[in-house]
Amino acid sequence: MKTENNKYAKAEMLIRKPVSEVFEAFINPDITSKFWFTKGSGKLEENQKTEWTWEMYGFSLSVTTLVLQENKKIVIEWGNPDETTLVEWFFTPLNENETFVSVTNSGFQGDSDKIIDQVRNSTEGFTLVLAGAKAYLEHQLLLNLVLDRFPKGLA
Repeated sequence: MKTENNKYAKAEMLIRKPVSEVFEAFINPDITSKFWFTKGSGKLEENQKTEWTWEMYGFSLSVTTLVLQENKKIVIEWGNPDETTLVEWFFTPLNENETFVSVTNSGFQGDSDKIIDQVRNSTEGFTLVLAGAKAYLEHQLLLNLVLDRFPKGLA
């Protein structure tokens, strides 16, 4: 699953934890909810749908896991039914206690302004997710980055 042209968002981060812990953090909603969405209907499983909910925004999303290669790669499809995109995580162990995580979101459609907006929002979002994952996994800190991105009271 290759990203076509330059119509993709990308975020990357070193997380100083073993690859198995980092991978588990992205497939297990009990952990992911500490730094991204507030609840998930279950662990990611290949060829299965999962529901992710951001309760603070009153928003839920169905994701379909297309690829799940333990400690290596996750590929999901998500979005509105008529505008789904692919999200791919790659987990590269640098040594037994360091993992480099790369996330790409591809398949954006629409005119160039819409695509630029989607790429910018996705890049920002996944950068916050990776930073939150790093803080939580390395230091057990809940930074609330996704929650605080759109605080109540701001238009």
